[in-house]
Amino acid sequence: MLLPRRRNEFDLFNDFFKDDELFQRRECSIMKTDIKEKSDKYIVDIDLPGYEKQNINLNLKNGYLEVIAEVKKEENSEDTEKYLHKERFYGHCSRSFYVGDKITEEDIHAEFKNGTLKITVPKKEEQKELPETKHIEIE
Repeated sequence: MLLPRRRNEFDLFNDFFKDDELFQRRECSIMKTDIKEKSDKYIVDIDLPGYEKQNINLNLKNGYLEVIAEVKKEENSEDTEKYLHKERFYGHCSRSFYVGDKITEEDIHAEFKNGTLKITVPKKEEQKELPETKHIEIE
């Protein structure tokens, strides 16, 4: 089963009272993700508008698929320019998904087109051994 890694960052009470600029910056850094299940695979669509393909990395470790993306800040050539309002996100963000220990990097297919990263992960049955039944004597 493909599951996003849960983080304990979300706290509605704290978010409500945070500085608006910090809240906007955090909201912009979240990767908007859809996960579809088909009979033989999972399809993960992640919106990454403004990102370049070469600045997106996928890593597989201990059954987790991690997606890391980075947008570099545009350098100002004129020192006299001053922002009056700024909403665009610069920096890096990441998401992790549990894909299982049986999945290898060769199993995963990814493509980036029109600002959307599409990742296909095949379903592999986890081989779970049932524990041997042991009898316990009652005294």
